[in-house]
Amino acid sequence: MSNARHESQITRRESLALTALGACALASGVAGGNDDQPAIPIIDCHTHFYDPSRPEGVPWPDKNDKTLYRTVLPENFKQLAKPLGIVGTVVVEASAWVEDNQWLLDLAERDPYLLGIVGRIDISSEKFPEHFARFARNPRYRGIRILTNELIHALAEGKLIEHCNLLVDKDLELDVNGGPDTPQHVADLAARVPKLRMVINHVGNLPIDGREPPRTWIEGMENAAKHPNVLCKVSALVEQTGVKPAPNHVGFYEPVLDALWRIFGEDRLIFGSNWPVSDLGAPLETVVKIVRDYFLGKGERVARKFFSENALSAYRWPR
Repeated sequence: MSNARHESQITRRESLALTALGACALASGVAGGNDDQPAIPIIDCHTHFYDPSRPEGVPWPDKNDKTLYRTVLPENFKQLAKPLGIVGTVVVEASAWVEDNQWLLDLAERDPYLLGIVGRIDISSEKFPEHFARFARNPRYRGIRILTNELIHALAEGKLIEHCNLLVDKDLELDVNGGPDTPQHVADLAARVPKLRMVINHVGNLPIDGREPPRTWIEGMENAAKHPNVLCKVSALVEQTGVKPAPNHVGFYEPVLDALWRIFGEDRLIFGSNWPVSDLGAPLETVVKIVRDYFLGKGERVARKFFSENALSAYRWPR
């Protein structure tokens, strides 16, 4: 199949998906927030689900975490999300246990609100190809997430490029989570595997204090953005303020958002709430309000890209 034909098929599929999501949002009368805002379907590209009551428990969060150590399942999220116009979510792993990839896929099998799963497999393991082949057979499996230190370690050991090419072959993506040095490491990997779609998580977990972001972070993001298959997930904003409740006015976050907008533009920024971790900073309603205020300020067309169209470009879940 030629690249042109492949891209054409993706475009038709995504168009149908967005039409369905938009109809869903309009039918439910949500997504606008108030009467003078357009109804825009929102796809949340970063949620976590887990259940500490399972016989085996969970590896995270810690039992002493009074905010996060609780049962967190799709029905809990939908009660909060649907009134805000969130019509579906891409679920990101919260466990390094191999079988928890299947646990998430089982959740998605039961609930179409879960559009896709980003799993977790040790990318430096000799068993990576075996585990990856098993889970990648499921069309809801849209990629894996690794930590920045795992990226560095696997690259040094020589397995990273080989295993990343398995993702490319299946048209799946790689989420990368780590500190403010993450964007530069993503840029380095993108230079080695240019066909791999990668998504920087949580804007590199940059501490947000209302001031201009540091130059090293900006340079790392600029280097990552030079590669067209790198996207950035605008998530974990409220947690990174380090205060609760986090500021709820968009102006506090504008220095970081302005930098991301300048660097990545309208086609490579995607929304993620990081719920329930976002509860450490502010309610989900506040998380959505901050980015709605910012991206609607760029126009409805840009807001639609940020809240839904770019998500489809990143994760390409089946419809």
